Amino acid sequence: MDSFIIEGPGKINGEINVSGSKNSALAILFASILTDEKCVLNGVPELSDIKTTYELLSYCGKSCFFGFNRFEISESSKLLTEAPYDLVRKMRASVLISGPMLARFKSVKFSMPGGCAIGVRPIDIHLEGFKKFGADVKLDGGYVILKVKKLKPAVIKLKFPSVGATENLMMTASLIEGETVIKNAACEPEIEDLGEVLNKMGAVVSGAGTEEIKIKGSKKLRGFEHKVIPDRIEAGTFLILGAMSAQKLTVKNVIPQHLTALIEKLKKTGAELIVNNDEIKVCSNKHIKPINLKTEPYPGYPTDLQSQWMAYMSLAEGKSQIEENIFENRFMHVAELIRMGADIEIKRNTAYIKGVKKLIGATVMASDLRAGAGLIIAGANAYGTTKIRRVYHIDRGYEKIEQKLASVGLNIKRTEE
Repeated sequence: MDSFIIEGPGKINGEINVSGSKNSALAILFASILTDEKCVLNGVPELSDIKTTYELLSYCGKSCFFGFNRFEISESSKLLTEAPYDLVRKMRASVLISGPMLARFKSVKFSMPGGCAIGVRPIDIHLEGFKKFGADVKLDGGYVILKVKKLKPAVIKLKFPSVGATENLMMTASLIEGETVIKNAACEPEIEDLGEVLNKMGAVVSGAGTEEIKIKGSKKLRGFEHKVIPDRIEAGTFLILGAMSAQKLTVKNVIPQHLTALIEKLKKTGAELIVNNDEIKVCSNKHIKPINLKTEPYPGYPTDLQSQWMAYMSLAEGKSQIEENIFENRFMHVAELIRMGADIEIKRNTAYIKGVKKLIGATVMASDLRAGAGLIIAGANAYGTTKIRRVYHIDRGYEKIEQKLASVGLNIKRTEE
């Protein structure tokens, strides 16, 4: 099991490149199930979640090649329509196999998904949508079984703008002749990216990235080639790190419009930012102003940048608070930050933070992907040695992060225990 060792506090300076979006890539890779033609996705980050997707697609019968950030998928034999527990348990996004399989083969059996332990995250929104399409839903021994004779278009209003459910239902609707409307849909940029791919495949998708998406499905879909959008969460993580400890950090390969909520908050703390077309320059301010925030669906402040912001506010000059409104169990990093000297108190879904003069290096544990990113930021600004254990969580969403951060001056290395 690997760990990260960080010697801090670090002075960050230079340029850092953002990888392709993990969350966008995962949905688009599963969309390849909708067709028997060749699909190519460029800019795919080398992550353990991508490896899990490779294994799952291969298990089902797809022929996959992944290298140099290029993922090619083809098909030469009949696909299996079952996703087993041993693969699905590794990654929450595995549930995205269900919609394309149901749409194309009219049946699918998949294990209840796993992933980070940040909350219950039920898939009932997905299943309710499948029922609206006419599918029969059964639960059997930890597996979900979906079957249907013929899918029908539907008007579906989501009870919560779930990104995964929006993606799953968009993909399903793309192979249903007629028009499907998804209301209260997720508006994240990854939804818009998937919509562009489905249009390339022959569906007619409009409104992707808004609260109402219309999909006119096709009887058959074709292959595609596409380049995935930059990862806004990785970009945001680097910007927060830069705001804490950079002389000047240029974060390249970004779409600033995807980071509006974060950029506005960073400016209010006193950080200096220069926003260009595809890069953002950030300089730290020694006097961090405390700023409150609450996590919200896009375009609000993302829950995936909550732990990083908490590390930032731990060194602010005053009191701040963070209200977590997306996941009920996403404060597990608080105990680890307290081990490093942070002053944080949790009451229900709100963290109350009193800024301290300095953080002290300690041995801490990454409980999930984004918590691990927050601990890296804390370790980069702590005095002494910080050891972050269970970095396999971090490897799920950050491509070669220790190499990227070392290239801009952070004293960080990976060790094997």
